[in-house]
Amino acid sequence: MRFQPEPPFTHGQPERTAILLCNLGTPDEATAPAVRRYLAQFLADHRVVEIPKLAWLPILHGIILRTRPAKSAAKYASVWTPEGSPLAVWTAKQATLLRGWLGEAGHQVLVRHAMRYGNPSIASQLDALKAEGATRILILPLYPQYSGTTTASVFDAVYAWAARTRHVPELRFVNRYHDHPGYIDALARSIEAHWKVNGQPDKLVMSFHGVPERTLTLGDPYHCESLKTGRMLAERLGLRRERYVLTFQSRFGKAKWLEPYTQPTIEALGKTGTRRVDVVCPGFTSDCLETLEEINMEVREAFLHAGGQEFHYIPCLNDSSHWITALSRVAQQHLAGWPTQVEDAATQADARERALAGGAPKGPTPAGR
Repeated sequence: MRFQPEPPFTHGQPERTAILLCNLGTPDEATAPAVRRYLAQFLADHRVVEIPKLAWLPILHGIILRTRPAKSAAKYASVWTPEGSPLAVWTAKQATLLRGWLGEAGHQVLVRHAMRYGNPSIASQLDALKAEGATRILILPLYPQYSGTTTASVFDAVYAWAARTRHVPELRFVNRYHDHPGYIDALARSIEAHWKVNGQPDKLVMSFHGVPERTLTLGDPYHCESLKTGRMLAERLGLRRERYVLTFQSRFGKAKWLEPYTQPTIEALGKTGTRRVDVVCPGFTSDCLETLEEINMEVREAFLHAGGQEFHYIPCLNDSSHWITALSRVAQQHLAGWPTQVEDAATQADARERALAGGAPKGPTPAGR
């Protein structure tokens, strides 16, 4: 294997600690060609679709990528902003704010963001961090609940990059923070702020992204971690069990996915006399197609058509101060033991000399003065 060229390296340059925030990804544009490129990468990931490639790829390229991009592009267009994809906009803001929050806490670390599918890619951002002098990198997925379909796929991309890299930096990975007190508190404060203005609903629906049910039976912890997040959030809000329901959305294909499904559950609530539902998506840290179009448009319409009177979508954490505070605490917990102050070259050289000398300070000894 040929390794990729290393960035210019100057001996004695300051070593840096860095964080790479990783999200799922998004098309570059709300157009059919851009969506086709994105879906081709996303749906070819063996972590996402666990069907043998010889059986799956003809279906993907022969059917799905011929029919789905145009429909999906129209959905993306309905939520696109002047700045671009909502997911891309919020993820970039989170990286900028996290760098600022950590700086105020005394940690001078590099922070970049990357997408597992699409741009900026994980490999390109790891290259950029190395070029900036990063020798220690914390990989922080923006998925609070661990799943092989998401978190592990991010790790796969990092490992693939490392396999092509001659000088691999120290790497750490954050697997999960589904029960982190700061994350739960940020969710609760977001909901409480909405209720303070709009009052409380008859039912709060917590909608998580779905995965095939088969992943649960094969040992994926995502279902259990989603349930724990929901239970802790309800306890933090002081909700009795009959006041909320936890569901799973975004089913794809004909296989059985985790239940109950979001849209049928909400339709049933409308048909049985529930006047108002509020929907929050705790597993999504940034608003995106699945929250803005699927929930706030499609599911909203389904509930009202089924007889419901009032539908409220509570936005994702996005750039809320409570969320960035929680994210910084997760980062600091996993940065523990790594230097996060930037030292100049002379200071670092002095430290290396002291280490080689067994800890003796540089310069004359007391007896020599």
